[in-house]
Amino acid sequence: MYRRRVRLCVGVLATGLILVGCSGGGGDGTAKPAGSGSAGSKGPTASGDTRSGAPPSPTPSASTAGLGFTPDPGRVPKTRAEALRLARAVAATPVKWGPGFVKRSPYESDPGFRPVLDANCVWQREPLPATVLATLTRYSELPAEDGKGPIRVAAVVTVHRTEKDADWEMAQTLEESLRCPDQQLRQGERISDLRSQGSDFGQLGNITSEDTLSENGEYYSDELGGPLYYYWVQSRLAQVTVAVVGRSAKGRSNEEVDDALHQGAGQMLSGVESELEKQE
Repeated sequence: MYRRRVRLCVGVLATGLILVGCSGGGGDGTAKPAGSGSAGSKGPTASGDTRSGAPPSPTPSASTAGLGFTPDPGRVPKTRAEALRLARAVAATPVKWGPGFVKRSPYESDPGFRPVLDANCVWQREPLPATVLATLTRYSELPAEDGKGPIRVAAVVTVHRTEKDADWEMAQTLEESLRCPDQQLRQGERISDLRSQGSDFGQLGNITSEDTLSENGEYYSDELGGPLYYYWVQSRLAQVTVAVVGRSAKGRSNEEVDDALHQGAGQMLSGVESELEKQE
């Protein structure tokens, strides 16, 4: 199963820069956070997405059946401690992104807080809501060398109490770029001209997750300049969402960022399957 997931994920970069089926970490300005929610948001409105209106099914959905993935209810996290253990097992470490990647400082976010996009399109960190058991972000980079700037990436794993809660997050996240095409990450760092797209399993080439969102735009930094290539992808399997995000730098190609995101996303989706899949 591990090899199948990674093989499917690597190289699946569809037309229009949609990294389908492969799914950032607010607080250090690397890129837009994932596992997030709009301040005061109660559910999908701008996107017209009503998928989360149905209650979670006790049996595998059509998408999980198509994926060949059956979650085991006995392996689904039910406490914050169990959820954090899963998040730490799944969140990509430097080696998962490719050769040469190292830890950034800070390396991990506080799992008791999550990023929230406020009414002014500025990212803030707030305590976890009751619907989220744990969320963890890990930051890595390919260091600057030979006149080339660093490629900075982040991996996010969010474990929700229910599949319905995870579905709400996906719908809300899709709205954020519609509501705020320009976003302030922190002082001196921002992203702009954001464009996003979502696809359920079987749509737009998504064959590796139940639901996937992708977003691209331009990153600006007082330290590194801009505009720089920015890309973010978030995917859902059962009650878990995983996201990867990266941006380029001077002397770095967009393809270098995409390659790292492919690898990180594939490893994380494989990890979720390994943690939750029913044992034969």
